[in-house]
Amino acid sequence: MISYLANPARFMALSAWAAPLCAVIAAILFAAGAPWGLFYSPAEQFQGETVRIMYVHVPAAWWSLGIYAFMGGASLVSLVWRHALADIAARAAAPIGAVFAGVCLVTGSIWGAPTWGTWWEWDGRLTSMLVLFVIYLGYIALWAAIEDEERAGKLAAILCLAGLINLPIIKFSVDWWSTLHQPASVFRAGGSSIAPAMMGPLLTMAGAYLFLFGALALSNMRASIQRRRVERSRMEGGA
Repeated sequence: MISYLANPARFMALSAWAAPLCAVIAAILFAAGAPWGLFYSPAEQFQGETVRIMYVHVPAAWWSLGIYAFMGGASLVSLVWRHALADIAARAAAPIGAVFAGVCLVTGSIWGAPTWGTWWEWDGRLTSMLVLFVIYLGYIALWAAIEDEERAGKLAAILCLAGLINLPIIKFSVDWWSTLHQPASVFRAGGSSIAPAMMGPLLTMAGAYLFLFGALALSNMRASIQRRRVERSRMEGGA
């Protein structure tokens, strides 16, 4: 499948219907998950109504890490196998991941103010998430700073792969260090500690974020391919 999609024409044909399909699925899931989580799910015993921020915050946190892992895989493929669309995929995903990481940080601060009594704390989880956000911005800036796209792609891929070391730090920071942030409550040994009434809207919102990413990433890739085609046509016409 990966080798099949290495052909830009095949990718364009597939993404022409896959991108809008992902957008429709994301809209349906948001329409179901947002009111379910924000209005109809139960309040938490200790956090009360503030727990509803979880339905925006947690999926943003999950997929900001997931998107960066996707970028790391694409960067590896780009460097090792010279896949035609790998660097395009990584570059297309970066702004979306940066926005998700930003949403995670902002909603985490809003959640932390009434829960922890502070908007920000330099503990392991919060600091490592901020580092991830900065890496996203650095990756985007590197692409923008270098005109030679082949050279920019190689340097950006190396930066992305180096940044992968931060993902396990984010994941296990709550276990390694004393932190205000609560430990894992969904993906943990012994099963989830979240009530089923909360898990349903949480997973629905996670699906909505995932399909939103799919729609935006495919659209970004299509735009990048079209731009390269136009630039190539101009160069050939000028020659």
